[in-house]
Amino acid sequence: MLGFIITLLVVGLIAGFLARALVPGPDPMGIGGTILLGIVGSFVGGFLGYLLFGKDLSEGVLQPSGIIGSVVGAILALLVYRRTTHGHGHGAHA
Repeated sequence: MLGFIITLLVVGLIAGFLARALVPGPDPMGIGGTILLGIVGSFVGGFLGYLLFGKDLSEGVLQPSGIIGSVVGAILALLVYRRTTHGHGHGAHA
């Protein structure tokens, strides 16, 4: 169980960091926010992967498609985060 949590944190950190690096713009979050972004991205990416391709538990947690899905999910989560936090007040006054 401890190994799973450590793996989740490491993959979350990597996926969150890559998402923040690939999406231009400022994101005022620390390492904890980056890890959380990556963990949320892992769930989003895993859910999307399950919907699109079905699941294959025989290959384990750390596989290239899972990490790529985590990064894609983290990018989506980052875009939603930006839209909900930074989108207020920009051109909304009519």
